[in-house]
Amino acid sequence: MLVGVLHIVIIFAGASAYRYFGAGSMVPLLERGSYLPALITSVFACVFVLWGLYAFSGAKIIRPLPLLRPALYVIGGIYTLRGVAVGLDLYFLLIGKHAAPHKTAFSAVSLILGLCYLIGVWKIQSATDKIPVPQE
Repeated sequence: MLVGVLHIVIIFAGASAYRYFGAGSMVPLLERGSYLPALITSVFACVFVLWGLYAFSGAKIIRPLPLLRPALYVIGGIYTLRGVAVGLDLYFLLIGKHAAPHKTAFSAVSLILGLCYLIGVWKIQSATDKIPVPQE
């Protein structure tokens, strides 16, 4: 959910935020007055908010959302795959060829989020498997 809110902040923060968070290619469009960067970032924000809602649903904070388990597996997989880059980021950071340590932090956060989703859905699956099915 916070990742979605961050994307909304990026829209209002402007070109420097786009550069800092790795979307520097959108800066020329921003400078020409295009609404495309804000539109694309808004779509990402909506996706991340939806993913947050699925996390809340999986944690039973809100009602169950459709396709909860498969969605949690997919979301967890996407975050984890993004986070696997932390190894490469750390390597480049350590050898001095990576001038953006915050990108290593973004990868680490993605990996942690992905593992949280996957562990959470695994726990849901395990708990459901232990519920006895009534016999007729």
